[in-house]
Amino acid sequence: QVQLVESGGGLVQPGGSLRLSCAASGSVFSINFMGWYRQAPGKQRELVAGIARGGSTNYADSVKGRFTASRDNAKNTVNLQMNNLKPEDTAVYYCNAEFQYWGQGTLVTVSE
Repeated sequence: QVQLVESGGGLVQPGGSLRLSCAASGSVFSINFMGWYRQAPGKQRELVAGIARGGSTNYADSVKGRFTASRDNAKNTVNLQMNNLKPEDTAVYYCNAEFQYWGQGTLVTVSE
């Protein structure tokens, strides 16, 4: 079992930045893939960024060049730096491990 706890969401103006963090606990030695998903009202949950244990990353086209995922395997944390935020980035952001375990989600609102 893996437990995930996100932090760092909030309200930000368009063009602003936020940094999300996710702390993993439990059977963390087995984790290779960690990712950030988001779900906006009325929409399906989508993968925003994924990062493997070795550091390779992949991003949704909509966030490339603006979001950066990073990982500290020693601390069992994964972060998502979000820059130049847009209103369409408004969503609940979820941390995921191994496509199986989910955090509780953190709300990001981009608005004037």
